Amino acid sequence: MADAERAGHPRRDHLGLPAAALLLSCCAFWGLQQVLVKATLAEMPAAFQAMLRFAASTACLMLWCRVRGIALFDRDGSLWPGLLVGALFAGEMLCVFLGLQYIPASRLTVFLYASPLWAALILPWVIRSERLRALQWVGLLLAFMAVAYTLRDGLLRGQTAAQHWGDILGLASGLFWAMTTVTIRSSHRLMRASAEKLLFYQVACTAVAGGALSMILGDVWVSSFSPFAITSLALQAVVGGFASYLVWMWMLGRYPATKIGSFALSTPVFALIFGALWLGEPVHIELVAALATVIFGITLVNRKPAAATPPDAAAETT
Repeated sequence: MADAERAGHPRRDHLGLPAAALLLSCCAFWGLQQVLVKATLAEMPAAFQAMLRFAASTACLMLWCRVRGIALFDRDGSLWPGLLVGALFAGEMLCVFLGLQYIPASRLTVFLYASPLWAALILPWVIRSERLRALQWVGLLLAFMAVAYTLRDGLLRGQTAAQHWGDILGLASGLFWAMTTVTIRSSHRLMRASAEKLLFYQVACTAVAGGALSMILGDVWVSSFSPFAITSLALQAVVGGFASYLVWMWMLGRYPATKIGSFALSTPVFALIFGALWLGEPVHIELVAALATVIFGITLVNRKPAAATPPDAAAETT
């Protein structure tokens, strides 16, 4: 159930210019943050950086909830499914951070944003009403063909073993994201939980998992950083891991989920642009074509019949 309906806020069918600009800003930052992570890897190891980012996001969220009087630790039956969602989200984000060590941000984003395709394959087995129609199967096939072509293109370009690992981690991140979505959609307790509590499970578990992985990998936990690294971490934590997510969930509570979700498809485009402009990542026509095909395929998968009412959405984002 959407937050707005719980609180009695009216839902709106039309996205005005301010709402559209706000959504596009969120997506632009989500595209930028992949580049921020990669640019900061030279100074902070991947798992260590993830730990710091999500620990700071957790602190921001707890402060927000304390000021607004939002309960995070009340007993509502969401603990175990919430911890599962947190573990899946941690898997997604750690795969992203580790994968960015080996492949360009734009390439990893193609694999990450194939997540709705994995979810579309898995959901019908969990929720019968989510069975795919013929047009959705076409979109699913197109998008998976684009992902397969991207993998094949990497092989033909003579990728190193490390770059192959980056591709595998990118694919795994999308699968973890899909499993997170499926878990949320199939759990009534999580669907009834507040956006803040749902976010808390995800960022807190990722901070703990990032710290554990960092120790296992033997990362050096440095305590002094350059101004750029501090700025990058602050933006990732406050904007990427906290504020933009709450804005997205607030919008989901007031506007149709299908209209909101369509904006997310712009995120890989922003990642491609920022990666090329900032990091000088190569932009091959094959990658652009694959990205466009993935976006088109996801659009078909998410297309609902004219008479259908979009279901309430509770999803996380990166």
